[in-house]
Amino acid sequence: MTVNPNVLFWLIVGVTLCLMELVIPTAFVEFTLGLSALVVSAVALVVPQLPLQIALFLIVAVALALLARRITPRRARSIEDAAQGTALTAILPNQSGRILYEGGSWQARCDHPDLSIALGEPVYIVSRQGNTLFVLPERSLYDSFDQEELHPAQSRGPKPGSGLR
Repeated sequence: MTVNPNVLFWLIVGVTLCLMELVIPTAFVEFTLGLSALVVSAVALVVPQLPLQIALFLIVAVALALLARRITPRRARSIEDAAQGTALTAILPNQSGRILYEGGSWQARCDHPDLSIALGEPVYIVSRQGNTLFVLPERSLYDSFDQEELHPAQSRGPKPGSGLR
């Protein structure tokens, strides 16, 4: 019994694509294409015409991609709470600079109008507006915390029962 060479081709393509998904994650794109090729390799045992196999591959690939898109969780496109970055350039008051966030360089502005951020200084990302991140230097958070400890009456108001109104 001879095996149709198309069966072997689709089998190799399917296994290769499924294994590639393990090495290079692509949100199940390679995996769905690999499964499609494996389905076509099974059908190729019965249907030897290559154009029909290609058409079936395209139909199954699109169907599986749509199915995978529906069942995979969507990642939020917002900035995580307490996200951190590092200043790639100095950021002067009321001017833009660049920070490193999640492996990419982003345009950034300091969220406080009187603070500047030095090159290489750790920053916290406060918000995002378009492609610009608004950040605060890490030291500013510690400075404000230290001020509260040094002068609690100024930062929190008069203590209850102190007679101050």
